[in-house]
Amino acid sequence: MIVFFLKCYNYLSRMPNMSEKSANSRLFDALASLNQIGATVNQIGQDGKVSVEDTLKLIVASAIQVLQGASAVIYSYDDTLGEFIVASRVTAGVLDKGELSDAPRPYGLGFRAIKQRRRVLSYEEKGTNIHPARVMAGARVMGCFPLIVADIPVGALYVYLQDEREFSQLELLMLDNFVNQAAMAIYHAHNLEKMQRNLARKEEEIKRMRRAGLLISSRLRLEETLEAILQMALEVTGAQYGIFRLLDQKAKTLNTKAVAGEYTARPLIEALPLDSNSVMAWVARERQSVCIADLHADPWSHIYYPLDSSLEMRSELAVPLVGATGRLEGVLNLESPIVGAFSEEDSFLLQALATQAVITIQEVRLLDALEEITHLLLTESLQKVLIHLSARACDLLDAATSAIWNLKGDVLEVVAESGGYQHGERIPVEGSLAGLAIMERKPVISEDVRVDKRFHRSDLAVDQDWARALIVPLLPGDAGKPLGAFGVYSSTSGAGHFAESEWDKKVLVTLADYAVLAYQNAAHQDALRAAQEQRSVAETFAAVGDIASNLLHHLNNKVGTIPVRIQGIEDKCQDVLGANPYLAHNLDEIEHCATDAMESVRESLSHLRPIKREPVLVVSRVLEAISLVKMTPTAEVKINQLDHLPVVMAGERTLTLVFTNLIENALDAMNGKGVITISGSADNDWVEVRVSDNGPGIAPELHEHIFDLNYSGRGVSRPGKLGFGLWWVKTLMTRLEGNVSIQSDGAHGTTFVLRMPIVKPNGQAKE
Repeated sequence: MIVFFLKCYNYLSRMPNMSEKSANSRLFDALASLNQIGATVNQIGQDGKVSVEDTLKLIVASAIQVLQGASAVIYSYDDTLGEFIVASRVTAGVLDKGELSDAPRPYGLGFRAIKQRRRVLSYEEKGTNIHPARVMAGARVMGCFPLIVADIPVGALYVYLQDEREFSQLELLMLDNFVNQAAMAIYHAHNLEKMQRNLARKEEEIKRMRRAGLLISSRLRLEETLEAILQMALEVTGAQYGIFRLLDQKAKTLNTKAVAGEYTARPLIEALPLDSNSVMAWVARERQSVCIADLHADPWSHIYYPLDSSLEMRSELAVPLVGATGRLEGVLNLESPIVGAFSEEDSFLLQALATQAVITIQEVRLLDALEEITHLLLTESLQKVLIHLSARACDLLDAATSAIWNLKGDVLEVVAESGGYQHGERIPVEGSLAGLAIMERKPVISEDVRVDKRFHRSDLAVDQDWARALIVPLLPGDAGKPLGAFGVYSSTSGAGHFAESEWDKKVLVTLADYAVLAYQNAAHQDALRAAQEQRSVAETFAAVGDIASNLLHHLNNKVGTIPVRIQGIEDKCQDVLGANPYLAHNLDEIEHCATDAMESVRESLSHLRPIKREPVLVVSRVLEAISLVKMTPTAEVKINQLDHLPVVMAGERTLTLVFTNLIENALDAMNGKGVITISGSADNDWVEVRVSDNGPGIAPELHEHIFDLNYSGRGVSRPGKLGFGLWWVKTLMTRLEGNVSIQSDGAHGTTFVLRMPIVKPNGQAKE
């Protein structure tokens, strides 16, 4: 600006007949015009006060003030189209009232100025004339100044003189500066208009997405939600037809879930194989969006699969439904009979709607799974619930396998799995990924368990081709003792990216919470069942005890008089008995049998009386039971870790009877040949004794009935045995406030697990 001021001042001061005062006045007017134009340009778009048209009017008005008796016109120029925008014409001056048709000619001075990026003066150009409309209006001289910003033409300024003269250097200098101001004004205005259009479009997109969110949240069924999303996609893109296809992971097909549009015939909605020759299958395989301007063009014309065979579609827009973990859910497809119907912005909008669809699909799938699991919690056993949770985790998280561990001391035992791990397999808490999740009480992620030193079974990971892992602890509340861990593993070729998806963590934590509920529900059911059994046993034994007491009373009255009567016979008939040894011997046998019978009845009925619970050593009861059992020469009993077991609360004779029954049952199962192992362990509250044999085992489906009163696994009962020894075992353990369970796969022996409460320091059983 300073340089411009000095040039103007020097030029004016050298002009003939130009006084210093006149020169200063002309210079002041020029600077005032430039200042006003600059201020106007800076205010373009501010609070809507000044428009581009107003700014251009000010520029041309200022131009004719510098050139008295002149007229000026500005046209905007579209560089992408290579043509002037006739509607943008702004004019001022004596030669034009706005009615002239002086649109730039294809080979006129305006296009020449734009092409050559310089000002063009009519008296300097040969072979090109002033526009005829301007000549008729009285124009004799014309100057065209291109409006250029960053080498991009945005318009042109035309200045017309009525006099047959050349532009002065001052006039040209002033016009050059006007041109720079006008170029910046147009460029600035166009950017503002573009920004305003983009902002308006984004606001509309946000409104539509908000509306889509409201529609999605108001639908209960997945099909209804997908139909709402599809209808929204048709509205925002202007498409006429659309279809939702979801991927069937097992069948590897794309199955139709929603269709929209006015079809003339029945739309083709049959399942599409993932490897089929179609646009949607290609998008699913490549997991890549595609916007096809013309379906008649190669290569799309060879793989296009019509939605309606009676309609000719010319353009297509398809996006894959891919979750945060990389799992493919399906494809959203739109079509139109118009060539080039979809833009890049439409593709972005459709991808946003596809994301909404993925979220909906994942939420619906999770809700369905939780509803199913809730039903199982009320109707199925703990083991079946855990197996179902394990399978569902693989389905929801697109994992190759999963496992649920139960925490037992310092080891973790697999209680449910869906491939990879074996049921009953044990791993240590220390030095394992699952153990780390338990100790830290938070989810643990591994990017590659094959090389992760925290993973205990790297050999299994390599063999099963596992890569990523996500493991969460089973926590019953914030301060509760962990029950175990729940883990999922993805294969190297799988899509699961647990480290990148918070959704996967939330899903697995939710499933883990349901696993905890299953454990707690099973514990409550067991406690309730035990209480009911204990009450039932108590009531039964009370009734049987009354009957037994009455029976013992009658037997004592009848059988108990036999020894007394025999003694009376011996006193009164000594001579006869002395003369008949046979009679004397039989009377002695009758007396002994009657006495033994009464003693046997009293001993047997003693088990029906209330048990006197007292501190008892397990090892002594086991040894006594072994001494009472008639062992065969081919059978052996081994004892492990019983000497150091804590004292338990039980009845001596009752606990001996329990072990006697279990040993006899094992001998019978092994046909008298084999090894019986009795081992023990303890925690803070309970002693656990395991009685194992190496017989043929008991089938898992019989485990729930093995302790029934009327159950007998023998084909023929042994002579002298009633066949309900295991019922006695369970009944007596219930009366001792303990429990018994069975472990067997039906092929490799059987183990009976006895749990009894430890004695407290005050002599009572721990709760």
